[in-house]
Amino acid sequence: MGSIDHVPVMSDEIIDILSKIDRLDLLIDATLGLGGHALRICSTFPSVVILGIDQDEEALAIASKKLADFKDRVMLVKSNFKLIDDIVMSHLSGRLADAVLFDLGVSSMQVDDEERGFSFNKEGPLDMRMDKQGAISAYDLINKLTIDELTEIFYKYGEERYSHLLAKAIVRYRERHGQISSTTELVEIVRNALPARIQRHMGKHPARKIFQALRIVVNDEINALKQGLTKSVDCVRSGGVIIVLSYHSLEDRLVKHTFKQWESDGRGRLYSKKPILPKPEEVERNPRSRSAKLRAFIKS
Repeated sequence: MGSIDHVPVMSDEIIDILSKIDRLDLLIDATLGLGGHALRICSTFPSVVILGIDQDEEALAIASKKLADFKDRVMLVKSNFKLIDDIVMSHLSGRLADAVLFDLGVSSMQVDDEERGFSFNKEGPLDMRMDKQGAISAYDLINKLTIDELTEIFYKYGEERYSHLLAKAIVRYRERHGQISSTTELVEIVRNALPARIQRHMGKHPARKIFQALRIVVNDEINALKQGLTKSVDCVRSGGVIIVLSYHSLEDRLVKHTFKQWESDGRGRLYSKKPILPKPEEVERNPRSRSAKLRAFIKS
């Protein structure tokens, strides 16, 4: 893997939200990644202490180096944010945070490293595990599931219109040629299964939604988000804020409904009624920010 050029998404907007709460002494970065957000926050708020959580050992190692100048103010934990309540209890003795930040999705490092198997634009093994010790990989799903099971995954988690057609093509390929082992092999199956006119009207890479669905299932992302988000409100003090950056409709819908339910239950208020979107100049500078939506909730 070459050098890592990581640009945190909507950093200015996050700093702006954090600047509006009455104090920021303790922040939980539930998706530390390569430490881009944490670095900006530490640099902006001189008294803040950050508890950074990530399940990717490589990301934690890079973040540790990036945050070396603030090592006295940063605690790093290898874990999944769905366990945020246990992490807060064990590392903060139950102390409530002023803010919790979730930046969901795949980091630049994971996408750019072909050996991780996240990218449909690079040849690599069908892996997609954010935690390398994870039990299930994309290889297992693609080579072991039935047509009906793959169809359900592609439709439910990729919102793929041609789920059944693609699932059938994958299983038929397995029957004729044996197991599917690489990202490029899977992309080729998708391209061969979809008529050219359909691919032309897609506008984006034909395998994009399939890769998204596989990644979500491999890492149990939706269940993890449900658990982590639900628990996070009890990890924040009154007047504190929970900030979530999501990158596809499944995540955003879950965040939106959770925040609205909290508001109905009298647990606080929405920071804004509609999601905050990246500015055009950021999208031009960092195309990966294009699909980002930022929502925040102020706890009462």
